[in-house]
Amino acid sequence: MDIRLGNGFDVHAFGPGDHVMLCGVRVPHTAGLVGHSDADVGLHTITDAIYGALAQGDIGTHFPPSDPQWKGAESHVFLRHAVQLAGDMGFGISNIDCTLICEFPKVGPHAADMRARVAEICTLDPARVSVKATTSERLGFTGRGEGIACIATAALVSA
Repeated sequence: MDIRLGNGFDVHAFGPGDHVMLCGVRVPHTAGLVGHSDADVGLHTITDAIYGALAQGDIGTHFPPSDPQWKGAESHVFLRHAVQLAGDMGFGISNIDCTLICEFPKVGPHAADMRARVAEICTLDPARVSVKATTSERLGFTGRGEGIACIATAALVSA
């Protein structure tokens, strides 16, 4: 059996807007997130964790930000690609663990919807997806409310 682990990390700064996309869920907020696509820091991080487990680069490798066709793209496109690539390479996703790092918006009220959405995109049982949040105790850029960071781990097993 071939077991592979990958990790992902991403950050996005706050900018103009009235919501943020987090793990495929629209969360009302007093600001948006800035990025070339929809800036869904959660889906970007999970996608990179899968690419990492496969040793296949990162989102920028597969979807270069210099390519205008990805401007404003919905991040589920990137995650679906990583899941498909894993399958094509003979791997299934065992589980995903994602931690959003921010002072606000509060993730707790949306966590179940986020887990369900990630599971749907990855065609996984929601029991194999963890989405949680922590603060940085008001330290650093996340603590000052300048943006959101995220870390994720994906475990893949040969199919």
